Amino acid sequence: MTAQAVTVVEIRGALLSLRRATGLPVAFGGLVESGRPQVRISELSGTATAALRCLAVSSGSGLGGKAVALARPCAVTDYSSSRQISHEYDVPVAAEGIRSVLAVPVVVRRRVRGVLYGALRSAEPLGDRALGAAVAVARDVEQSLVVRDQARELLAAVRPEPAGEARAAAGTAAAWEQVREAHAALRALAPRITDPDLRAELLAACGLLTAPRPAGGPALAPRELDVLSWVAAGATNAAVAERLGLRPETVKGYLRSAMRKLGAHTRGEAVTAARRAGLLP
Repeated sequence: MTAQAVTVVEIRGALLSLRRATGLPVAFGGLVESGRPQVRISELSGTATAALRCLAVSSGSGLGGKAVALARPCAVTDYSSSRQISHEYDVPVAAEGIRSVLAVPVVVRRRVRGVLYGALRSAEPLGDRALGAAVAVARDVEQSLVVRDQARELLAAVRPEPAGEARAAAGTAAAWEQVREAHAALRALAPRITDPDLRAELLAACGLLTAPRPAGGPALAPRELDVLSWVAAGATNAAVAERLGLRPETVKGYLRSAMRKLGAHTRGEAVTAARRAGLLP
């Protein structure tokens, strides 16, 4: 699945969440087109017609375009008569029969990536509760896209060469430490990915960074390996806890368990044993 297709899926799910959270019967949305200052409305939920589908909303035009240009939520009580927006899209809006509309931009790294709309078929004030709920849904999408972006950047960084070639090409201890940090970061991101295919791809990339595992070697639980990955990268228990969203005591517990399975008495011995077992780069 391409990055664009994944993002479309995020928008589709967000529309259902928006309707549940706000109680608004109609929701629609889409992505900012690559290289163009416009949003293409591709996803509809609760609509009665296809009038809004594939509508290209230019930045600054209409309600959604205003939200894109300002990078902040906007709302109108009666779309067709509002003086707060321009009216290039009155015909498709009227064809769908919607009146009160809110538009919330999805902003990632200071760039608008999409817009979520919610609407009523009557001219009634939407209120702060509905707008706040819509903003919360957009923030969830933003966080999900941030995680996906980070994951894909890390994948791009570690994909080119298998572990043995990467080790030879790195050439210096500093370069190899970067590989170890990437391995730890990938493992830390994996539990936050809800898409099983992307999560599996991440974990497969982790495997490319380690040596082949000998048959019958020790096995660690996923969280034990997550903790040991950061330890191998030089992180303290407190830093590991912060990275993984765990309590320091929990990190210590996972580390003790990993050491026991690896037959190690110190953190350093555990890392060395894990590398020999092909569990760490």
